[in-house]
Amino acid sequence: MHADAQRAVEWTRGQLSAEQLEFLSRLPLTVEEGGRLYVHANVWAPQDWEYITGVFDAGRSLRATPCGITFCGHVHEPTLYHMAAGGRVFGFTPVPGTAVPLSPRRRWLAIPGSAGQPRDGNPAASYAVFDDSTALLTWFRVPYDCDTAARDS
Repeated sequence: MHADAQRAVEWTRGQLSAEQLEFLSRLPLTVEEGGRLYVHANVWAPQDWEYITGVFDAGRSLRATPCGITFCGHVHEPTLYHMAAGGRVFGFTPVPGTAVPLSPRRRWLAIPGSAGQPRDGNPAASYAVFDDSTALLTWFRVPYDCDTAARDS
């Protein structure tokens, strides 16, 4: 975990009550719904909070689930990976506002990005919207006053 992220975790824990910490500890590390998997860090060991930093790690996650589409965070850098029928994994950086069709012939791992602490040098918040009726995934970037947000925290 990045040093800044570790400090943020420690600060946040100090702001929460015992009841709130207990509630969070009972939440599942993964959620599966409609052939999609949602996980914060990675699929192969979600409790270890390891980062997906490239095609090797993306492949580990894709091979650890039968789901066709996996959404995960933790990395704070918008990326889309896919695994072809032969098992080879490819990744690319999505273009904001451009819908990507997620073909059922491939396995997908989508990292929407983040609303803070970007890792790609772009301070704008990044998120993605998935339309399950059309299987289209679209990323968006939204500028915000990150200097004020950082100062207010």
